[in-house]
Amino acid sequence: MKILAGIDIGNASTEVAIGKKDETGNVVFLSSSLVPTTGIKGTKENIHGIYNAFKKAIDKARIDIHQVDLVRINEAAPVIGDVAMETITETIITESTMIGHNPSTPGGIGIGVGKTVNITDLNSVKEGEDVIVLCDSAYSFEVIAKTINNYNERININAAILQKDDGVLVVNRLEKKIPIVDEVEFIDKVPLGMMAAVEVSEPGSVVDKLSNPYGIATYFGLDAEDTKKVVPIARALIGNRSAVVIKTPAGDVKERRIPAGKVIISGMRKEVEVPVEKGAEEIMKGIKSVSFIKDVKGEKGTNAGGMLERVKIVMAQLTNQDPKNITISDLLAVDTFIPQKVVGGLAGEFSQENAVGIAAMVKSDKLQMENIAKILSEKIGVKVVVGGVEADMAIMGALTTPGTKKPLAIIDMGAGSTDASIMKTDGQVTSIHLAGAGNMVTMLINTELGLDDKDLAEDIKKYPLAKVESLFHIRHENGTVEFFDNQLSPDILFKVVIVKEGEFVPLNKEDSLERIKNIRRDAKKKVFVNNAIRALEGVSPTDNIRGIEFVVLVGGSALDFEIPQLVTDELSKYGIVAGKANIRGIEGPRNAVATGLVLSSEEL
Repeated sequence: MKILAGIDIGNASTEVAIGKKDETGNVVFLSSSLVPTTGIKGTKENIHGIYNAFKKAIDKARIDIHQVDLVRINEAAPVIGDVAMETITETIITESTMIGHNPSTPGGIGIGVGKTVNITDLNSVKEGEDVIVLCDSAYSFEVIAKTINNYNERININAAILQKDDGVLVVNRLEKKIPIVDEVEFIDKVPLGMMAAVEVSEPGSVVDKLSNPYGIATYFGLDAEDTKKVVPIARALIGNRSAVVIKTPAGDVKERRIPAGKVIISGMRKEVEVPVEKGAEEIMKGIKSVSFIKDVKGEKGTNAGGMLERVKIVMAQLTNQDPKNITISDLLAVDTFIPQKVVGGLAGEFSQENAVGIAAMVKSDKLQMENIAKILSEKIGVKVVVGGVEADMAIMGALTTPGTKKPLAIIDMGAGSTDASIMKTDGQVTSIHLAGAGNMVTMLINTELGLDDKDLAEDIKKYPLAKVESLFHIRHENGTVEFFDNQLSPDILFKVVIVKEGEFVPLNKEDSLERIKNIRRDAKKKVFVNNAIRALEGVSPTDNIRGIEFVVLVGGSALDFEIPQLVTDELSKYGIVAGKANIRGIEGPRNAVATGLVLSSEEL
């Protein structure tokens, strides 16, 4: 009897299966384990995680490490996925200053237009002139209201901008009601003597004129070209109850464009250039048109060029290679949005700009895995070899799922890559390895919600949401209401929360539950549904995927609470029966590759 270990090094986790193989080739599995991957997949940093996973499985099997006859690790390189995810967009800097911080209690209702003037300088204003008065914290609300009432007989004070939280107190004392935006902390940065517009909507409503670029154009007399420049301002003010826009002198805040650039896809027979601004669909058409990708580059001096070049440099450093020898073997592009800071804003305003998210898979030297095998062998004192291609091993593991048989196709949905294999009745296997999986979904959620917190984005991806509607009940995202005998924490009252393993993690954002849910589901569809179709097209024995009858879903992302359903629903449109694997009848969709490495061993 020989004891073998199969070790699958993934982007997020490292899995081990240990089996005992007799002379006839029959295998009895003794144990399995799973630990987080250390370092980027396919690099020497993986050794620590591999050893921990191996030792954990050995202990569970109750055997000595030296009883193991052979260790087989997956062929993680030549492809290393998931280090190239980044958004590419065009940055536009406008010529206007804005305040859109949305104080909780602005004063008055309506819109007022005029030149900005300090309350101390009202004496110098010409009779009948339209103005917007600025008042810092040195003035009480009684003094501000009395001053405005006195000067309104000579000049037209159409709105006010206050530093303190006095908007309602001031407007209640005015003879002529005006819109007032208060709580402007950096009121000293508001330019004086400039045309400005102040809008305050009714409670429960949002600004209408200043969230519309044509509304801004109307009040400031802008031509068509200038109207283009204020689009980011209008977008940033959507959903606010109050807003201020101030026209600054030409050249005060300059416009600058950083081009998104082109993606240059090199194939065996042709080269295709696709401008990023045409969107993800056109980029993916370019990827498909070249059939076999030799490399992908970005136009020099652009966001695309800088991003893809950084990917190659990082991977070259990790694998001790020359960057010139690093090539990109696959790329997934998806349309997304990215919050862009509006230059000229006084309260950190952002606008949602179109962007293209890209996941690139980097092809590196297979010798890297040979080096890892050598180092691991020296560390544990057991022979270690590099086994077969991940997708091929995964299908062998998937066939241990009760109820499956050849021919069979699998989709391996991991953290960094999406793989597919199909095994025909005669045992012949066709496989493909594609960029983009769970980590890219996390990136899209993190980007579109403007979180700047990957751990929080990961939780939003993995767990459902709820809204805390009282101290004793919540409403889950599917509409069901759950009541509690004990009072919930007041800190989460009226907040959207992540329902994480019985705990409620509050999201300190103003986004609605529905918006967060839609962003999460859309990100999963863009990555996993698109890649599932793309992967099956790559392995289908016919011109389309309708020739495939049965698909088994494996990998860590197959454990997600909604990804398998989204993929299954889409595949059902093609007449394909799909479902989650249950490796060896006990592991669920995990451990397919590690199990396949043990079953396919011919070294002993």
